[in-house]
Amino acid sequence: MGKIGKIVTIILWALLIVSAILIVSLVVNINTEVDTDPAMLSWINSNLIWAYILVAIGAGVAIVASLLHMFTDKKAAKGGLISIAFLGVVGLISYLIASPEIPQFVGVDKFIADGSLNESIAKLVDTGLYATYILLGLAVLAVVSSSVFRLFR
Repeated sequence: MGKIGKIVTIILWALLIVSAILIVSLVVNINTEVDTDPAMLSWINSNLIWAYILVAIGAGVAIVASLLHMFTDKKAAKGGLISIAFLGVVGLISYLIASPEIPQFVGVDKFIADGSLNESIAKLVDTGLYATYILLGLAVLAVVSSSVFRLFR
């Protein structure tokens, strides 16, 4: 194992130890009076903040590693850019066919009154739904076509 491997192992063990200490501390101090016990709320907040930190570290490492791989391998860079362009096209198509009309359902007036639902938010939600439908349809099409092509081989 090289020098970098040892450093990574030490960092991972340190993260694991801090995580274990926080979890054990939370479990030892746990009680049912979360609303009235500020110490319990503090332990919960500490664990949530640590979870956010771990997610941010993981996402950062994943992004940096993929960028390094992309810059060192031209074929990977081409595939990555094609994937990003494809997602951009799906997003654009979804946005263009999305409707800004606010849906009518029981209790919609409350969301409109407090500002959490307006035409731009409705259009973005509609865009997300259409993108999900398009990607799901393409995934099903890929699975079915793969099976059909496998039969003819």
